Amino acid sequence: MSSNDNFVKVSIYGQEYTIKAPADARYIKNIAEYVDQKMREIQEELNTPQVPAKVAILAAMNISDELFAIKRNHDKIKSSVEGKVSSLMEIIEEEIQK
Repeated sequence: MSSNDNFVKVSIYGQEYTIKAPADARYIKNIAEYVDQKMREIQEELNTPQVPAKVAILAAMNISDELFAIKRNHDKIKSSVEGKVSSLMEIIEEEIQK
């Protein structure tokens, strides 16, 4: 990693981690807080305490589902915008040719 790397201490599900990353420290902390929140939400939904690895995997699955849903939405919006731009380009080209 480069000399611009930050060392950031974070707490996720009761465990302390030192993260080395080129990103802003606040950004890294926000990510860690989000993961911690998701893990705690998963544990609350389960009837009995689970090992952290199981909770982490279930949280990762939930976060991945969120990401995939956002990507699908992004792709739909992108496709819609591209279609509208294409239609507008055709209209403009028709008007230019008049």
